[in-house]
Amino acid sequence: MLAAFGLDAVAEKVYWQMLAEPHWGVAELVTHLAVPEAELRTALDALFEMTLVRDSIAHPGRLRAVSPEIGLTSALAQQQAELAERQQQVADSQAAIAQMISRLDHPGHSPTATTQILGMDAVQDLLARMARETQFEVLTFMTGGAQSPNALEHARRNDTELLERGVRIRAIGLDSIRNDRATLAHAQFLTDNGAEFRTSAVLPSRMILADRRIAVLPVDPANTRTGVLHLTNPGVITPLLALFQQVWDIATPFGATHEPDRQGLNPQERALLELLSEGHTDESAANQLGVSHRTVRRTMAGLMERLQARSRFEAGLRAVQHGWL
Repeated sequence: MLAAFGLDAVAEKVYWQMLAEPHWGVAELVTHLAVPEAELRTALDALFEMTLVRDSIAHPGRLRAVSPEIGLTSALAQQQAELAERQQQVADSQAAIAQMISRLDHPGHSPTATTQILGMDAVQDLLARMARETQFEVLTFMTGGAQSPNALEHARRNDTELLERGVRIRAIGLDSIRNDRATLAHAQFLTDNGAEFRTSAVLPSRMILADRRIAVLPVDPANTRTGVLHLTNPGVITPLLALFQQVWDIATPFGATHEPDRQGLNPQERALLELLSEGHTDESAANQLGVSHRTVRRTMAGLMERLQARSRFEAGLRAVQHGWL
C-alpha cells in the first residue's frame, strides 16, 4: 500500500506496528519485527520525511505514528506538490530545448552535428542502422497515440534486434495507447522481453536517444512523416537526456492503473484542461494527447457537466475556482 509513496516493505511494517503499539520504542520494534536497528532507523527517517511519524509531545524524544487519515492525506499532498513541480520543470526544459533546436541551422553550427533525413524510406533505413549499431541504451518518446501497423512492424523488428543484443530500452508512450489493442500489444511485447515502458498524458515530441550520444527528432513535429533531424551535438544531447528523465520520473509504469488525483481528475483530463487553457484548439489538443477529436469533445463535455458550466469559458473559470488549474 505505502509503496505508492516510495516506501519499502520495512517502512510499511514499522508504520503499522507503531499504530498498533503506540507506546513501543525502537528496542521493542527491533525485537518484534526482527530487523537490524540501523534498518529500522532508516525506515523511521523515511516515515518522518513523509510526515507519517512525528515527534511525540506527550513523550519527548519518542516518535509517534500519525493516523492514516491525516498522515496519508498529507503525504499525498506532498507527493502531488512534488509532481506539479517536476511537471513545470519538464515544461521549462521543453521550451529551452525547442529554442536550442531552432538555432541548429545557424551558420556557426558544425554541419556534421545536424543532418536532415527526409522521406520515410530514408528514415526507416536510419532507424534500422541505429538498431544495428546501438551498443547499450535506447530512450524513446512515442507520440501520436495509436501507431500504424507499418510503424509497429518496423519498430518490433528493430526492438527485437536491440533486445537480443542486451540493449536497454526505455520507452514512453501516450496514455491513449491503452485504448488501442495493437499498440498496447507492442508495449506488452517490449515489457515481456525486458524493456521498460511507461505512459504519460502528453509528450514533448517524438524522440529517440541512442547511447547518450545520438538523437533523432522530427523535422516538423506536426508532421513526423516529413523527415527527421539526426543530432550528435553534445550541447543538445545533454538537455534532451535530462528532459527524458524528467518525463520518465512522472510517467506511469505500464500495467499500473491511473488513480484520480484529489480533484478527481485522471492525468488525461488534467492535461486536456491545461492544453485548452493554454489556447490549444480541440484539434491541437487531440494531437498532443494522441486521441480523436471526438474523445476531446466527449471528455470536455464530461468535465463541463461536473463543473456545472454552460460554456467552455465558464468551465475555465470554475476549473480555476476548484483548483483544477
